[in-house]
Amino acid sequence: MKTLRHISLALFTIGMLQSCMVSGKPNMEFFSDSGYDFKGAKMTSFNVPVFLAKPYIKRALREDGESEEVISLVKKVSKIKILTIENGSREMLKDYTQYLNNHDYEDWATIKHDGENVNVRVKQNGDAIKNMLFTVNSDKEMVFVDVKGNFTAEDISKMINSVSNK
Repeated sequence: MKTLRHISLALFTIGMLQSCMVSGKPNMEFFSDSGYDFKGAKMTSFNVPVFLAKPYIKRALREDGESEEVISLVKKVSKIKILTIENGSREMLKDYTQYLNNHDYEDWATIKHDGENVNVRVKQNGDAIKNMLFTVNSDKEMVFVDVKGNFTAEDISKMINSVSNK
């Protein structure tokens, strides 16, 4: 029985460590399509273990003076994937936007700050929002954050308003 527990614990630990690993391969659908020519763009992706990230995110939001309403949104997050791209082109970003439009993602907000654009897109099914995509692009690199969870339109509006007011 103890051996079974030790093996289970070892497999669980290995599984958790793997989710923290950084990869040179893209972890988002559009970018993992082998048919697209990314023309020398360097990609780095990783999956964020949510159970480890939630306390850190909540603490950082509190330190930044965010409201408890915004901090409570973190509880609704179930999965986070991040992809960074160096040497990406505007054409690639345009093609990605078209891909999202074709897959029922709605553009909810674009926030411009210090030469960077932050775009928020959501995939909605009725009143439920199960997926949010954040795209941050500047002249040098692009960052894509895919957040899965169980959100409402009001949750997303509060988050956008909080960021816009700063």
